[in-house]
Amino acid sequence: LDGTSTARIFDGHGATSSGGASKLLFDYPEPQRGEVLDYLFLPGHGASLQILALEIGGDSRSADSYGTEPSHMRSRTDYSCARGHELWLLGEAR
Repeated sequence: LDGTSTARIFDGHGATSSGGASKLLFDYPEPQRGEVLDYLFLPGHGASLQILALEIGGDSRSADSYGTEPSHMRSRTDYSCARGHELWLLGEAR
């Protein structure tokens, strides 16, 4: 370690949402869903995650047991960032 360096050393704590597991969280009823999201992302509370890596959906069946994430762009003229639970999770993490 070089204490005089101005380069970034630590970016923060993070997690990966993949394999359809976030679909289970999407299906939780309130207030439990909100409580879990707070424990994951609220600064100074619980895990306080600062980085979230997401699955990029492809509309095809993957190896997970929860289904697959829909694609955000199915053709050159079909573009939507409102599909799927991963983008919902991204919005909740903000």
